[in-house]
Amino acid sequence: MKHFFTPGLFIVLLVYLYSCQSGNNNEKRLQLRLDSVESKLAATYKPGLGEFMSSVQTHHAKLWLAGEAKNWELADFEIKEIKEIMDDITQYCTDRPEVKSLPMINIPIDSIGKAIGDKNETAFKSNFILLTQTCNNCHQLVHFSFNRVKIPDHSSFSNQDFTLHDIK
Repeated sequence: MKHFFTPGLFIVLLVYLYSCQSGNNNEKRLQLRLDSVESKLAATYKPGLGEFMSSVQTHHAKLWLAGEAKNWELADFEIKEIKEIMDDITQYCTDRPEVKSLPMINIPIDSIGKAIGDKNETAFKSNFILLTQTCNNCHQLVHFSFNRVKIPDHSSFSNQDFTLHDIK
């Protein structure tokens, strides 16, 4: 009768069992590290909807001032900043029901972008009015009508010149 358990097979079996145990320890260590990273991530600062909207308000004002000065390059920059913030809101404020109403702002933003590209002052102004009204309509829809947006009547940015200058 032949013995199935040879010394070589026994060593292979021991190495296999040890590696299984090591793998289990590695899994535990990796899980602990993953838990630690998830905990740190959960505690990381995330701007709230109000912080994002305050930033939109700043860029809204600067957009108007740039368009009024026919500084189309700056106006283009500001409308792109607003788009970027809207994307950030969609990504980072998923827990807020108000976010579902954000797409209503896309048409006015796209229309202003076209007016800026065409350097069309009349279209810019009428689409800026539409943008402002759409902001207020959204605020009303999500029960924030107390937060009324308007077209700026002066610059709050005394440290920025909105007129175009050739810098050489």
